[in-house]
Amino acid sequence: MGKIIYITGGARSGKSSLAEKIALKEYETRTYLATAIPYDNEMENRIEKHLLQRGSDWLTIEGYRGIPKLLDGKVENQVVLLDCLTNMMSNLLLENNVDWDMVKPNEVDLMETEIMNEIEELLDYIKKSKSDFIIVSNELGMGLVPPYPLGRHFRDISGRVNQKMARESKEAYLVVSGLKLKLK
Repeated sequence: MGKIIYITGGARSGKSSLAEKIALKEYETRTYLATAIPYDNEMENRIEKHLLQRGSDWLTIEGYRGIPKLLDGKVENQVVLLDCLTNMMSNLLLENNVDWDMVKPNEVDLMETEIMNEIEELLDYIKKSKSDFIIVSNELGMGLVPPYPLGRHFRDISGRVNQKMARESKEAYLVVSGLKLKLK
């Protein structure tokens, strides 16, 4: 059974760097599961920097939906680093193409259920896996309340997903200004 090491923190806090350091220090073989979509030049540049930073010692798999199918039969490495959970949730949420200013609560509930089903499938896969998983996610609930509906729904769903992932983890860390705080 694979264990989960959960790493959360704010934007540019050092979460990904910590996750990569743990993977490099504690595991000989590594898979990087990239959930970001290169939707503009800035994101393309960020992805390229991540690739260069990691080097060639990683198997990289890209995707955010149906992760067990993405990984099944392809991963025999000791650890899978999923970076990042909030990108995954954002991609899943935005697939719905709704008018976020007019969205109804029951529509949001259905979208959250779909996201939670993806998370449950991932957790089931991890429990059956021989690989450990390092899961990186953004902590979104420490700032201002977003002024627009999409931001509020995203923050709320992300908070619930992060709580679930933290509960399921063997180890959990909060990263602030490049410093890690062990939560469990």
